Amino acid sequence: MSNFITGQLLAAGGENEPMPSVLAVPIDELVVGLLAFFIVFGVLAKVALPKIKETLAARSEAIEGGLRKAEEAQAEAQRALEEYRAALASAREEAASIRTQAQADRAAIVEEARAEARAAAAAVTAQAEAQLAAERAQATSQLTRQVGEVAVALAGKVVGQSLTDDARVKSTVDSFLADLESQVAQQGAGR
Repeated sequence: MSNFITGQLLAAGGENEPMPSVLAVPIDELVVGLLAFFIVFGVLAKVALPKIKETLAARSEAIEGGLRKAEEAQAEAQRALEEYRAALASAREEAASIRTQAQADRAAIVEEARAEARAAAAAVTAQAEAQLAAERAQATSQLTRQVGEVAVALAGKVVGQSLTDDARVKSTVDSFLADLESQVAQQGAGR
């Protein structure tokens, strides 16, 4: 391999001329390159850098504005959630009060219906008792009249004459009934 390199060197340039180094930079090219770099850097610093800074500032403001808007939206959502929870609690309290009122109304209606039923039952009972008393009085008067008639007939048979005089019959019947009632009263008190 070394023969190949040597052959190449001899064919390229002559006899013993050293080959320039690939890493060596010529000074004139270095100065021109540096001068062009600083000119391009200066132009970019004057023209492009302010626009880049403006764009970055606008983007930062947009991001910060977006963050502020997001924070405001989150705060608004939190307020809306708190309002919703307060409204829900208020609705629950109102429902509980309506339910309590409905139960109280139901109890009042039931009690009123019971009172009306008691009053109706008392009225029916009073009417039945009045009717029973009237029927008892009527039965007592009929019975008294019948007993009087039987007593007059019996008295007429015992006495042997007809007791058709109404005044005498009435006084006889009345005294007989009075005696009968006193005997019944004595027997009731004796028990």
